[in-house]
Amino acid sequence: MQQSDRHFTLRLAGDSRDLAAAQRLRYRVFVEELGADGPLVDHDARLECDAFDEVFDHLLLIDTRRDAAQMEDVVGVYRLLPGAPGQRFYSEDEFDISALKASGKRLLELGRSCVHPDYRGGAAMFHLWNALAEYVLARDIEVMFGAASFHGTDADVLAQPLANLYHNHLAPEDLRVRAIGPNAQRMDLIGAQDVDRVAAMLGTPALIKAYLRLGGFVGEGAYVDHAFNTTDVCLVMDTGQMSARHRRFYERKQA
Repeated sequence: MQQSDRHFTLRLAGDSRDLAAAQRLRYRVFVEELGADGPLVDHDARLECDAFDEVFDHLLLIDTRRDAAQMEDVVGVYRLLPGAPGQRFYSEDEFDISALKASGKRLLELGRSCVHPDYRGGAAMFHLWNALAEYVLARDIEVMFGAASFHGTDADVLAQPLANLYHNHLAPEDLRVRAIGPNAQRMDLIGAQDVDRVAAMLGTPALIKAYLRLGGFVGEGAYVDHAFNTTDVCLVMDTGQMSARHRRFYERKQA
């Protein structure tokens, strides 16, 4: 950590309090800010929960100056699930990921990434990604993937950024996941020649743009999640195919 960030601590959730603090931050961001809901959301306790929480690791960014007793200390969260034989992933409710499972590569599903509003635009996400790098390296992960969201469910409003992803950032066939079910949405609503790259990038969330800069791709088709008030794409990153420059973002200097 830099001296200016001396109040930050990064670690995996270690007990039920840590998990509840992560769920409290998720409630603030996904429910209160973005209008999400779901069958396991606890509005009385202000916790955004789901059935997968018990099997995921939860990477926490903690500000030690904030009140831990009131679960206000967690200011950033990443949810992480390494692949294992027979493992079902959260993304499989929205996407067919059989290509990833058939690849034989070591997989890591990412999700529920969020940062407290007071910590956006600073170093919070940088620290979360550095900690993610350590996690990835320690487990020799070869492919990271997970749903990333656009706010809103109107595909026409999102036509430019979705088409740009489809025409310019589609995953290779051997790693291409596909949206499934009645909420699947085509992304090629605009022809490649009609994509306004500037408008498309302005309409793309910062987290998705960051993954693209690191060499990530998207699967085919989006998924309209009415419960979360989002339109989701599945991001896929093969760490073995990153350029040396991109891999340095994830690799720590060795002593």
